[in-house]
Formats: sequence, structure tokens, C-alpha cells
Amino acid sequence: MKENSSRRLFLRNTALATTGIAFISSTQTVSALTNVQVPYSGYNPYIEEKTDLRSFLATEKIVEVKGKIYDTSGENILTNATVEVWHLSPNSTKYRHRGKTITNSNGEYNFITEMPNREEGKMPRIFFKVSSAGQEYFTELLLGITGAHITAKHWEENKLPQRKLFPKTTIQSGKTSIYFNLTN
Repeated sequence: MKENSSRRLFLRNTALATTGIAFISSTQTVSALTNVQVPYSGYNPYIEEKTDLRSFLATEKIVEVKGKIYDTSGENILTNATVEVWHLSPNSTKYRHRGKTITNSNGEYNFITEMPNREEGKMPRIFFKVSSAGQEYFTELLLGITGAHITAKHWEENKLPQRKLFPKTTIQSGKTSIYFNLTN
């Protein structure tokens, strides 16, 4: 009889834990490794390392994003910084397009993906998390018809000269290329 009550107790506790996890707000996710509040939906701390986020047969609306990661002064590049990206999958409300890369010896990162879907009333966007030397920084890149744009929050937090801060967009043969620098 005692084994049954232990089993019931285990099942009850498991059900309570599962229910508690289900009620955590997706916009206030906490990073499992650092207890840092994640300000954007869809973040997954277990993103696999990859730079090609496209679906298997994706041929339209390709977006390539590359740039450099600088320290908070905006003067020195950061090598071996981790850059994680994610966005709403095309024609979906799910965040299935995710990837992670490490900056090279020149502080550069890059990835290629498809044009993200957008939440109602908002522009399509790609979310970023940059990690280096125990510091984490979250931001987003907005994508519009005229090119890529930064938010006021990004403007205030990144101490880069304007020529390095603003994203540069080129569109050629159906491919959008964006050069986007970040600080951490």
C-alpha cells in the first residue's frame, strides 16, 4: 500500500510542476542558465549551432544578416562571442527558425534565413541575443519594405558611431542582405 501512495504523490507533484511551467508567461521567459529575463517571445536557450535557418525548399524572400559584435564602448571587436537568433517562421505563428553562431577572430557573425512572419500590427523582426564574458544583450531588428530598422531601445543602448550603428540593406535578385552591428 505504501508504494501506491508514493506513486500517487509522485504523479501529483509531477502534475503540479507541469501545470506551473505551463503558466509561465512566454514574454517573460527566464534564461535557464543565467536567470536573466528574456524580453522577447520565442527564445529557446537550447538553440543548436547553425547559420542556415532556411526551410529545406525555401527559395523566395531570402534574408542574409551579417555584422560585427563590439564591446560596450563600441571601439573593440569581440571574438568568440555567442550570437543567437530566432524569428517567427514564414506563414506561421511558431518560432521554428532559430540558430546560433560564434564570432570569428574579426568579431564577425552571419546567418541566412527566410523573411520572418509578423505579429498582427507589427513589422517582421529577427531577435538577437549576444553573450560574451558573462554578459548578455537582447535586441531586435525590424524588417520592412524599405530595409532593416533598429528600435529606440537599440539606439539608446548601443554606443556605436552612426556609420556602424544603422543597419545597411541591399536587395538583389530576391535576396535581402543586411549588415547589422551590435555591442555587448
